[in-house]
Amino acid sequence: MVAVERSLISTAGLTKRYGAFTAVDNLNLEILAGEVFGLLGPNGAGKTTTILMLMGLTEPTAGEVKV
Repeated sequence: MVAVERSLISTAGLTKRYGAFTAVDNLNLEILAGEVFGLLGPNGAGKTTTILMLMGLTEPTAGEVKV
């Protein structure tokens, strides 16, 4: 029997803007069951904003999140 991989978290075109500032721009992401995932980047790169959108605590300007 072949195992079917399924996404636990996915984003498509995820974007968040605060006025003229774009915090997250067109993020496409897929995390499968069993994967370990790290989110790295410099200050102001959009890491916290991305996590807040994945948790449903901040509404994206565009795109979609599936958890």
